[in-house]
Amino acid sequence: MFEERIEKAVEFFKSGYNCSQSVVLAFADMYGFTQEQAARMAASFGGGIGRMRQTCGAACGMFLLAGLETGATDPKDREGKGANYAVVQELAAEFKKRNGSTICAELLGLKKPEGVSTPEERTDQYYAKRPCVRMVEEAARIWAEYLENRLSI
Repeated sequence: MFEERIEKAVEFFKSGYNCSQSVVLAFADMYGFTQEQAARMAASFGGGIGRMRQTCGAACGMFLLAGLETGATDPKDREGKGANYAVVQELAAEFKKRNGSTICAELLGLKKPEGVSTPEERTDQYYAKRPCVRMVEEAARIWAEYLENRLSI
């Protein structure tokens, strides 16, 4: 049902969007966001949050979508906040199970972050040495599976 969106996430990444943007862009229309709005709201999470190699940007994109789907809007809604956090934890656990980590540096096999804010040029060598395309695909797939399970209940 969502296979086309998963493919779109990969296409967005290959066209130059960061990992987080790619996941969010593939589902943004479902939440009433334009492509530009979605790209802006997810922009800072690429490269493990601002290229700091912390939480994987693709996973962050998935978490952002979880907020759009289940996020509490009342600041006093402790139950709603807890329900959203439970979804995020479930998504994170599934991402980690499939990929071994939710940490960008670990997924990239880096001993420490590069300390550079400028993204690398997207070349064939870039794609060959980075698992990012797969992380984008996995995050989009996990989100799609979550939505399918929710719709079938």
